[in-house]
Amino acid sequence: MLYPLTFQPIFQERVWGGRNLESLFGKPLPADKRIGESWEISDRPGAESIIANGPLAGLSLRWLMEEHAEELLGNVPDRNGRFPWLAKLLDAEADLSVQVHPPAEIAPTLGGESKTEAWYIAHATPGARIIAGLPEGMTRDAFAERLCQPDFADCLHAIPAEADKALFIPSGRLHALGAGTVVFEIQEDSDTTYRVYDWDRTGLNGQPRELHVEQALASIDFTDTTPALATPEWEAAEGHSVSPIAHQPGVFDLSLVRLEDSATQLCPGEGMRVLAVTHGTLTIHAGEEPLTLEAGGFALLPASVEAAGLEGENAQFLLTQGA
Repeated sequence: MLYPLTFQPIFQERVWGGRNLESLFGKPLPADKRIGESWEISDRPGAESIIANGPLAGLSLRWLMEEHAEELLGNVPDRNGRFPWLAKLLDAEADLSVQVHPPAEIAPTLGGESKTEAWYIAHATPGARIIAGLPEGMTRDAFAERLCQPDFADCLHAIPAEADKALFIPSGRLHALGAGTVVFEIQEDSDTTYRVYDWDRTGLNGQPRELHVEQALASIDFTDTTPALATPEWEAAEGHSVSPIAHQPGVFDLSLVRLEDSATQLCPGEGMRVLAVTHGTLTIHAGEEPLTLEAGGFALLPASVEAAGLEGENAQFLLTQGA
């Protein structure tokens, strides 16, 4: 019954957002809004994705989870009864808040959920940077003491942002997407974010945004120093190449895949998979009708779709599957 699925994007206005998802990927953004996030595959309460293609168009991912979870997920575990992953595009016209997501072992004590995620940088303006982890020698006490001081930025580890590189962000890693960057994001289904610093700005309502300093200090991994962006390291396979990005057992496995020619190839991996096209045009052959995606397009391959062929000259995409 199930087939490769696409969904209607859910646009989220953010104080740090812009209009780049329209210019880069042709997303139909609402007028006069600073759109920071496009939720492409979501089963969050109040933000359940609606199927956009095929005979199930108009039904929701929530409906799929309630009626066809085994056929959809296969051996990938759900997340508290919901779809386990959230797939997004992010457009940072300004810096995001400096933030952290709580590790699984302490998240329940803080009233939240863990959130491991990964970014693939689609676009970066000259001079753009990403904050990730801490500089060498930074202690919890020094970090907390300098939190509201003018030199607080010295407590952060900034990395020059470069297109086509990636960053794995396990729960506990301090991070912030910097101005001038656009990324693909794959994450656990969670919306728990603890802001520790927000650049002394106000939110969309003109009021300062809430900070969560105590929860953040409890969540930050202060041994996590000077992480680096991952540069693709291609491993040749039949008809395509693969570059691993993140492997988090029980959460997800994320890779970058590049097709080497225009002949139809079998989709790498097995079971439920999410594909997100970063370059070129990708056509998925499975079910009755082929599905063609342009850059910025996402598709969900249910576990019951055992064989899917891919076609696309020099196409490149992110592949998320169970780990």
